[in-house]
Amino acid sequence: MTVNPDLTDYYEYLQIHQNADTETIEKVFRMLAKRYHPDNGITGNVEKFNMILEAYRVLSNPEKRAAYDLKYPEIQRQKWQFHINVSKDDNNGDDETRIRRDILAAVYLTRKKDVNNPGIGIWNLEKLLGIPQPLMEFEIWYLKEKGWIQRTESGKYAITADGVDIVENDKIITKNIKLLPIFEEK
Repeated sequence: MTVNPDLTDYYEYLQIHQNADTETIEKVFRMLAKRYHPDNGITGNVEKFNMILEAYRVLSNPEKRAAYDLKYPEIQRQKWQFHINVSKDDNNGDDETRIRRDILAAVYLTRKKDVNNPGIGIWNLEKLLGIPQPLMEFEIWYLKEKGWIQRTESGKYAITADGVDIVENDKIITKNIKLLPIFEEK
């Protein structure tokens, strides 16, 4: 998958919310820069360091950030080229089971979309599924304990090989979720 540089999600690179203040941007950048700096023999990563440096340069500059924020909704639309339509009339389990299946489907589709960048953050899960974080916390814990999802280095959630088997063997995608293009013709 080729990444369009005009569609780079700097907020995701820094793992912050779009409404983060300057102080938060600075603190998070310093923490991530320390972790990924090439001189760090344990966790150094030149590519990740350059990504967060680029994000910091844009988001810490008020003029550049304002220009970036104008195009951010388009970046989000392009990034999530699928929309999970949660089935409200699903009779195959209670709400918690449905939430688990929806989370599994989201992390499955995220990994399938870009196997080299398989993670999805909690904020994007909330947006995509329409489920508040407090309602997902127990389900995420359960899925991690089962070994079906894991936390990536960047703090996002990604499906494991065992999780893929569950999604595919239980036909979670076809039972509960429909993929819809973001840009539907009206």
